[in-house]
Amino acid sequence: MRRFANYACFDWSGQAVARPKGLALATIADHPGARPALHRPQGGWSRQAALDWLIAHADAGTDMLIGFDLSPTFPFIDAGAYFPGWCDSPSDARALWAMVDGLCADDLHLGASGFVQHAEARRYFRHGKGDTGDRFGAAGTGRLRAVERHQRATGQANSASCFNLVGAAQVGKSSLTGMRVLHRLQGRIPVWPFDPLPAKGPVIVEIYTSIAARAAGMGKTRSKVRDGEALTKALAALGAPPPAPLARHDDHSTDALITAAWLRSVADDWPLWAPAGLNDIIARTEGWTFGVK
Repeated sequence: MRRFANYACFDWSGQAVARPKGLALATIADHPGARPALHRPQGGWSRQAALDWLIAHADAGTDMLIGFDLSPTFPFIDAGAYFPGWCDSPSDARALWAMVDGLCADDLHLGASGFVQHAEARRYFRHGKGDTGDRFGAAGTGRLRAVERHQRATGQANSASCFNLVGAAQVGKSSLTGMRVLHRLQGRIPVWPFDPLPAKGPVIVEIYTSIAARAAGMGKTRSKVRDGEALTKALAALGAPPPAPLARHDDHSTDALITAAWLRSVADDWPLWAPAGLNDIIARTEGWTFGVK
């Protein structure tokens, strides 16, 4: 398994504003002793600026493993379709990304309201108390991807359904906005496991920051870092020194820093690139979370 020259993590956000507070980016170089770096443009990141950053590295051929903290698709395997009963339901991930981007064409800031408010699409989501679509599916948690069911069964993570748009743990809107970005990359950067792993250049993988936090020794009950001492300890567990002093230790910044360092520590662990539960159909329709065994 090859190493990458650089590693990056986007802590993503589906907030429907120009510059979401939850959008953060950290990078770290592969050489020993490299410090992770937090990148924050003046005024904060926008999703378009993140897309521009990705395109620039694609054009430059930067050798970089890039983690995205979002779900790149909806469940498919459990029902044989992303949206069972809808004749326009896409057949694979790239068709899904195109559909999402098309239905959200009028949304500002690469937002996703156009999709969740669409007359047919909204039937599959839980929108709020007393507002659950008639095709939401499984009671309670909602439908889950194969990797999410596996995570729950093995205790590796406690994934939420992308069809749930309610509560602090909801990931639906962030995932939808991420799908728009993946579509607009237009194949410039391979996305594992939908695309084969290339011999060089950038690669995008789906990650969960909670998996990185556990690897950094934070345990199951505490996955967030909000002070410099805890950040230094977590990074040291992953073989990385602390970053330059931060203006503030918010969850999004520290999640990105820790996960970039974690990616560097596990990138050449071949079993993570070939998990037993991954097959060709899952790779084409649902994808897999890097780091889930």
